[in-house]
Amino acid sequence: MDIDHAIQTRKSIRAFRPDPVSKEILREIIEVAVRCPSSGNSQPWEMVIAAGAVLKRIGDENVRRFNAGVKGKFEVPWSEPQGAFRERHMALGAELYRLMGISREDREKRLQWVQWGLRYFGAPAVIFLTVDNSIEKTFAGFNLGLLSQNICLSALARGLGTCIELQGVAYPDVIREYTGIPDSKVIFISIAIGYADWSHPANKIVTPREPLESFATWRGFE
Repeated sequence: MDIDHAIQTRKSIRAFRPDPVSKEILREIIEVAVRCPSSGNSQPWEMVIAAGAVLKRIGDENVRRFNAGVKGKFEVPWSEPQGAFRERHMALGAELYRLMGISREDREKRLQWVQWGLRYFGAPAVIFLTVDNSIEKTFAGFNLGLLSQNICLSALARGLGTCIELQGVAYPDVIREYTGIPDSKVIFISIAIGYADWSHPANKIVTPREPLESFATWRGFE
């Protein structure tokens, strides 16, 4: 697959087919992805890949806690975007709801959509990326971002879809309970992975990008 084409066509998948993804394919994806650069070749990442009954238990407990009103608590610093950044974020949500026919007033369906995300959009496997808690979070985040993009592109080359989900680590103690991740590790992000259900309206979204002129400044060019 052409690299430029892969970058331009990769999208977040928010509905997956139930077909399992083999451990062998996941190994291939990860072994390719870890060729990404890292600061000083530190390779600070660790990961747990969950599937089957383990993943179902995590999703079920995520939803149970959400329905019980338990507020999620991320282990990495995070805050709502503001200004134009928030506007783009809100536009994405509005378009997703439009495609799925969910009105602003339909609270029940909106709650069901949150629950769907907490079940990793039906993905048959999820990669939980972690780092040792001795590592500074900004440093870790930059390196895990590089790794995450590589995972997504390597998966795409094998006919798989992905969704990088912060929501998926909203209840880190649940993930620890079912995966054995120790308290000495920070659960940073999750990546849902599987075969896309292209019949689902949420997967029809195409997110726009700002024009180059709006964010790039050139100096020293003729």
